[in-house]
Amino acid sequence: MPREFARLYEVSMSDELYDEHILDHFESPYHKGHLDHPTIAHEDKNPLCGDEVHLELLVDENRRVKEAWFDGHGCAISQAAASILTHEIEGKTIDELKEFTAPHMLDLLKVRLTASRQKCGLLGFKILKTMIYTLDERKPTVSP
Repeated sequence: MPREFARLYEVSMSDELYDEHILDHFESPYHKGHLDHPTIAHEDKNPLCGDEVHLELLVDENRRVKEAWFDGHGCAISQAAASILTHEIEGKTIDELKEFTAPHMLDLLKVRLTASRQKCGLLGFKILKTMIYTLDERKPTVSP
């Protein structure tokens, strides 16, 4: 198989994966909606395209995410990424989520994105990181 044809084939396979993975999460999102009593909630939007994501977490006394829900509107990438994110972070501790990186989030999407589309794919991640540090600020300190 000539190299140029192989590269075209890889691109079409990647597009097919994008269609399956991203569109599955966009059309049938995981935990889209709201929690009755979230421990923390935060939202943000991408001013360039108007995508919006609202993220809610229920965190237990051991600082473990029991439930993660999202709501919002925007492109398939931003909404599918929020769905993928909520699924990924449930069961993890806040300390584990501190180690969660933007490249890891992009890997979960299973498709390469242009720089402008990365902002869509990382919108929920950006919100999550804000929430983690907000929770840390709330953490009671122990007096000596």
